[in-house]
Amino acid sequence: MIVKTLILIAILMQSITLQKSAVPANVESGLLSGVSTATAGVRVFKGIPFAAPPVGDLRWRPPQPAQKWQGVRVADRFAPSCTQRLGGELLPWTKEFMHQGETSEDCLYLNVWTASKSPAERRPVLAFIHGGAYQEGSGSVAVYDGEKLAAKGLIVVTINYRLGILGFLAHPDLTKESEHNASGNYGLLDQIAALQWLKRNISAFGGDPARITISGQSAGAFSVHNLIASELARGLFHGAIAESGSTMATPPMLSLTDAEKAGVTFAESKGAHSIKELRAMSATQLITNANIPIRIGPIVDGWSLANSPVAIIASGKHSDVPFLTGFNADEGSASRTYGKLKATEFQKQVNDRYAEMAPAFLTFYPSASDEAAATAQKESARDRNRVSMYVWTRTRATTSKSKAWTYFFTRAIPWPEHPEYAAFHTSEVPYVFGNLHLLNRPWSEIDRSLSEKMVAYWVNFVSKRDPNGKGLPRWPEFDANKHITFELGEKIGVMPIADEARVKFFTGYFASPISKRFSVVF
Repeated sequence: MIVKTLILIAILMQSITLQKSAVPANVESGLLSGVSTATAGVRVFKGIPFAAPPVGDLRWRPPQPAQKWQGVRVADRFAPSCTQRLGGELLPWTKEFMHQGETSEDCLYLNVWTASKSPAERRPVLAFIHGGAYQEGSGSVAVYDGEKLAAKGLIVVTINYRLGILGFLAHPDLTKESEHNASGNYGLLDQIAALQWLKRNISAFGGDPARITISGQSAGAFSVHNLIASELARGLFHGAIAESGSTMATPPMLSLTDAEKAGVTFAESKGAHSIKELRAMSATQLITNANIPIRIGPIVDGWSLANSPVAIIASGKHSDVPFLTGFNADEGSASRTYGKLKATEFQKQVNDRYAEMAPAFLTFYPSASDEAAATAQKESARDRNRVSMYVWTRTRATTSKSKAWTYFFTRAIPWPEHPEYAAFHTSEVPYVFGNLHLLNRPWSEIDRSLSEKMVAYWVNFVSKRDPNGKGLPRWPEFDANKHITFELGEKIGVMPIADEARVKFFTGYFASPISKRFSVVF
């Protein structure tokens, strides 16, 4: 009995030793102790504050420096995500794709996965920005777990940033408070503050501050565009990845003046007549029954963003870094109407969206029957996204010296219960992070092989600013004279963005005023 007890104690002590990081990381605020992961040699540091809690008088102000601490801070659990309405899951996004923990205004934290044994190693860094339409999400979402990528040599970072009305409220009072005469882009400023923190501190985890790649999906991808365009983010990163994606079909950004007017409307809907009164309200009061008649998200505030990202990139006043971007085949499949509109409904939609270009559109995508209309909806959406990505990347190429690569993800996650979602929005993320094991799906060798190759492409890009490497199908860089992209799916290799006639049609469409009437928001 005594022997058994001693063995159990030894096992327990060994488990504790494995869980606690042996070497604390020395960052500017103090010492940090992380925990070991299930992958040998990989540690994770969770819930690291990169800025002060944006609460009280700091609500709706630029992020302030994080406070120092004494002793060793144990970074063994995720911090709460930024205040948001929790949905649990919303198909096709099962719980692995959505935030499941606590929420709080005190949320400006980041997480670091590393296999480095020494600060001197200088490994490449992937800083990932979560999606969620600027309304929800978190750096602790399961499919963003950086363990597998860290095992491949990267330092992986995920960050939180203020969301919704707490992250993107513009108001005349806030503009007046600001020494920069700006308000509204607090979530974007949080992202910039996180990158500044990484620049100063990532070497403590074995990361190279001269090799930071920003990456994001959906709203995170649009955040990548904003960071590329922001003068405040200049020099903080050296590569960029935008997943779903880079498109000409986005709504125009609000000006500061228009956003301020919307902010006043919001305040009045809450019975508040000043920012002081709004700051006195709880976060729950602010997000409950929030009646604001406009989109919440980054604006052209004149400080963090002098213009829209497309305009800034077209002018050449952006961070010119290597760029990788792409879309999924069925970005819109979460919609109840995706591929399900009747022929008459689809034709009405086409006439509304394409106006005088509608007859030409219908020659490419005929819809005489309901069955034909269903096919036309999906085919046209895919062609539109690929051509839109091409036009966006071509615009970038006119003012950029660094290379770009585009992709089209076509693999439908195996899901017998819900095949209708196919290659849905966000479905590429577990492949990129090597996290198929986190989802209960009937994975095949096709999926495992695809994930292995996508991990390799991403690791190569972050490491050496080029996705290509030994043993991988060659991924050609973007060439404005070639109407091609790179398929990532059951097949891996070059594919056309569309046939030449359709390329010409959609290129003309995006160049016309008609395209400004409608946008695609993910």
